[in-house]
Amino acid sequence: MNAKLKKKLTPYGYLLPTIILMMILLVIPIVMVIDYSLYDNVIANKNPVFVGLSNYAAVLKDSAFWTAVGHTLFFVIVSIAAHMIIGMVFALILNTRYLSTRTKGIFRAIYALPWMFTASVIAITWRMLLDPNGVLNYFILLFHLSPEKVTFLASRDIALQSVTLINIWSGYPFYMISILAGLQGISPDLYEAAALDGADAVHSFTGVTIPQLRPILISLIMLDFVWTLQQFALIWMTTGGGPVNATETVSTWIYKQGFTKFQYSMASTGAVILLIVCTIIGIFYVRHQKAEE
Repeated sequence: MNAKLKKKLTPYGYLLPTIILMMILLVIPIVMVIDYSLYDNVIANKNPVFVGLSNYAAVLKDSAFWTAVGHTLFFVIVSIAAHMIIGMVFALILNTRYLSTRTKGIFRAIYALPWMFTASVIAITWRMLLDPNGVLNYFILLFHLSPEKVTFLASRDIALQSVTLINIWSGYPFYMISILAGLQGISPDLYEAAALDGADAVHSFTGVTIPQLRPILISLIMLDFVWTLQQFALIWMTTGGGPVNATETVSTWIYKQGFTKFQYSMASTGAVILLIVCTIIGIFYVRHQKAEE
């Protein structure tokens, strides 16, 4: 092997272990799931029959699937909107010059705590808080906010909202930290120029802060959309998709199809549909990143 060819191949040699690992843990499982979705019930059936796109037609005709899609859209949209608002507010507070450096450090650590907890810790903590005999119900009865205890996670009327609230609490620090980093990168000269032009705080925020943060905000929304769309652990460990499918999302629907009903082909089909949606968002994210560069 001549020196020139060896020099060209050397970088790929360093990448080879990672490429092999990605093939084994990522590419091959994805191909297998796509293949499963094209057959009659695989794994459970020793001789599965190729059915093409019949599983996709069956999933798209399933009313339970569309109910899960509706719950997922509510869960995702409300979570993203709340993450954005809360993250922006806290980032602006932590970026203000009216707080001392020590105070900012303390509040930054407190506000970032939810992001440091695992899904299991968050689920257990909130199940205790929202329990009929929990702290929240104690204060509700103490201040006469309700004549009886509220079953947050066991009521079909408010279970989905309760789970969404938990997800909002656990996810806003990512927005806060990212937006805070963006705010600290904005040149003070822009605000001074806006002030000289007669802009007040509101106009400075809409005319300077938001445009400067736009690339970060778009990236945050796209990433959060994909992450929230695939959220499973939090929902499963708090409500399990219940009561009576009131908090059923696409991720829990897929899990139940595969590991409760043993309909692995239907589960694979739902997973592929979810993969397609996430891939589309991923393409937009990559194109946005390239456009910014």
